This record gives sequence, structure tokens and C-alpha cells, in this order.
Amino acid sequence: MTVEEICAIRLCRQHLTAPADRLTVVRDLCGLQAQFTVNVRHALAIRCGEPLDGHFGAGLVKNWTLRGTVHAFAACDLPLFKHGSARYRSRDWSDYRPYSSGETRLSAEQHCRWADFILAQVEAGNGEREALKAACAAHGMTRDEMDCIFDAWGGGMRELCERGFLNYAVEEKKVFVCCPPFVPMETPDAEREMMRRYLAHYAPATLRDMAYFFGWPQAKCRAILGELPHQSETVDGRQYFWSDALPDAPAVSRCLFLAGFDPLMLGYRKEDNPFLPPEHLRGIFNLAGIVMPAILFDGRVIGRWKYKQGRLTATCFAMAEPHVRTALADAAEQIFPDLRRLDFAD
Repeated sequence: MTVEEICAIRLCRQHLTAPADRLTVVRDLCGLQAQFTVNVRHALAIRCGEPLDGHFGAGLVKNWTLRGTVHAFAACDLPLFKHGSARYRSRDWSDYRPYSSGETRLSAEQHCRWADFILAQVEAGNGEREALKAACAAHGMTRDEMDCIFDAWGGGMRELCERGFLNYAVEEKKVFVCCPPFVPMETPDAEREMMRRYLAHYAPATLRDMAYFFGWPQAKCRAILGELPHQSETVDGRQYFWSDALPDAPAVSRCLFLAGFDPLMLGYRKEDNPFLPPEHLRGIFNLAGIVMPAILFDGRVIGRWKYKQGRLTATCFAMAEPHVRTALADAAEQIFPDLRRLDFAD
């Protein structure tokens, strides 16, 4: 096996050269990082092989999962990603310390009271974040309580999601919906299942890649890996692991416009990702924690892109030759059906 073959297999297993339906993609990839819903839509569209309509979020929810970040995933996978029964639907706030950027701490009684009020509002259909905040203010929520419950880092609203009371809807507006009841998987079983999916749809990958993707120590990854059927091979001094028979991968697509926070960038340790030349790392992973939408050409990142109101701007990290520009323009017409203008910013 060569590094080029590994890249082709990854593109295939991530459905970038072997399209699949929406739910298959999102389940195989352990969800899609979802700080910005537009990224979820694009990541799905390029893997489903067709434009998605306004109902692309049907059957999906958003909640905090891998690496402590918000992901969109299939609602049927709630038991997997919200695993562990210790705090499921718990109303005990006595030892809660909120996810918060400030120092405000509320009492258990305050949390209980506002949790009950918020859940009643969402159950009544008032789940839009700003409308929910307005309802809380009208009901007497103080500024300190507001800052803590609706903190930008998640606050008490995140905790209601973590405990299985609420989810975000997968749509552009920030809208909370009631979480259907489910039976959480036990944590060891859930971790094995997530690793199984990784081995089947991200791998071949190294232990460092696994640790980066899950946010786990390498020792933990190795231990879980040892509980699952797998194969391995050393390529260019690195040991790669995978499960299932490796596919006869299709040829690498000439040009792909990846989503922001795309699994092809987040699935592997960024310093070791063969798709991302080291000299372009900061052009995609900026210091503010944003993962830019990348342009992949002949299997390598050559730039990033931005799309707004029919205008696509392709920022190449080096001067793009005429044949590259032609290929990008042809690919853009296929991916962005309402494209009116393409600009290059070398």
C-alpha cells in the first residue's frame, strides 16, 4: 500500500468518490461538526452526489458529542453519542458547574426552576433561542441568570442537551427541540461502536489520527482497537489500521470543494494529513479554531473557498495555472447550481 492508495481509499470510504444517501453518510462518519449549519449541508451534498433541498436536516439532530463540540447526527444514534446513563434526564443540579466563559454560578434551586420553565417553553413550541431568552426575561430571569443559562460556551442550555432533555434542530436558526426518550448505551459499548465506524469509514489511519479525531489518549485508542477486528500495515514508517476489506477505490476526483470543518480535514491529525501540505496548514486551520472550506485538487489542498449569494471566491495558496482554473470552474458549476460569478484570489 502507498500513501496515494491510502488517500484514494479514504476518499471512497468517506463517500467523496462513492456517494451514499444522507443518513448513511452522517452515520458512517460519526456525525458532522456543526458550529455552522451551512457546513453540514455542503458536507452532505458533496457526499450524496446531488443538491439537497430545504429539508436536508430531517431525521438529524445537533448536540455536543465528539471532542466536546456540536455535531449533527442521526436521531436514531442518540443512544450512541449521548452514552452513559449516570446523568441521563437527571434533575439533580447540586454539583453542576456550567460550561461558561464567566464566573457566574447559580444555585441548584435556580437551575431547577429555570430548567423546568425552559423545557415547558420548548415543549409548547417556543424553542427559537432568542424567543426563548425573551420569554425567560419576561418571566423574571436576571442578567446573571441569563448569562449563565445562555452562555456562549453552552451554559445551562448545553447541560440540558447533555442530559438528554433537548437537541438543536438542524437548520440555520438556533432552535431547540425536545429530545425523544432513549436508552443510553453503556460508555464502553458506545466507544467501541464509534471506533468501529472510524475503522470502517475513516481508516486506514494511525493511532495519532484516532486520538486526534476522538480526543482520547493514544493508549485508550490502542486498548479499544484491540477489542475490535482490524488489520494493519506500515507505510513510510507509520503504522496504519483499518477494518473490513479495503475497497477498489475510484480514481481521485480532480477537484473537490470540501466543507468547512470537513471530516477529511478533522478525521486525521492535521500535521500528518497527506491531503494537507504542511505549508498550507494555517491557511485551513486558523488560530481562532476555524477550519476553512478547502479546495482539493488532484488529492492535495491548494486553497480555500467562500460562497455568498451566487459568488464563489477561490483563494489559491499559489498562482493557479490556467488548466487548474478551468477545472475549478467546471467543478464549481456542478456543485453550486446558482453560481453566477467565480473570482480567483491568488
